[in-house]
Amino acid sequence: MSLPLNSLPEHHSAQAHARYNMIEQQIRPWNVLDEEVLALLGKVHRENFVPPEHAGLAFMDLEIPLVAPAEEAAAKGWCMLAPRIESRMLQDLKIKPTDRVLEIGAGSGYMAALLAAQAKEVVTLEIVPELAEMARENLLGAGITNAEVKLADGATAAAALGQFDAIVLSGSVAQVPQTLLAQLNDGGRLAAIVGQLPMMRFTLVQKNGHQFETSQPWDVVTARLANFEEPSRFTF
Repeated sequence: MSLPLNSLPEHHSAQAHARYNMIEQQIRPWNVLDEEVLALLGKVHRENFVPPEHAGLAFMDLEIPLVAPAEEAAAKGWCMLAPRIESRMLQDLKIKPTDRVLEIGAGSGYMAALLAAQAKEVVTLEIVPELAEMARENLLGAGITNAEVKLADGATAAAALGQFDAIVLSGSVAQVPQTLLAQLNDGGRLAAIVGQLPMMRFTLVQKNGHQFETSQPWDVVTARLANFEEPSRFTF
């Protein structure tokens, strides 16, 4: 039984209100209209995946640094993506209850938690030990049992993990990694933010038989994932 908002304790009421505003004012206007995704954002509590010192930023439309100092976190991409980005990626991936999902870049575990709520199984790779530990603790704290955090370099370690129905890169790359496309099952989808500053695009690749269908429905800029290939730039 859920309590009406006004009968919740003061602290919870304020958080519930802030969460509601995040969903209605940031996420829905960004063309996230899938009711299942919107309901999930109400259930998986983002504030439980934010470092305690940044608790006040949990529902803000920004990338939240996960380690100190914040400047280094921003430079190296050790941040939570803005909530509207995660929500739109989740919506466009169309996760099914039978899906085996790979995420590269666990961060604090929030995206893995959202994916796990819709999928059968999630494996999330994180190259930074401190973040892998944070993600593991956060997922455990949220009672999520079908998401596994592995301390690994997503650029090289993914190949050993077999085939997936969906692959999510929680950060940007210069180009879609061909090795990851080879790990998609038929009907599988890969989601990544692809390109160079100042212009990057959310890129969704779907495997249909031997064909790959690519769409780039929206633009967004975010920090690089470590160790993925950069195209060579010739200078004369």
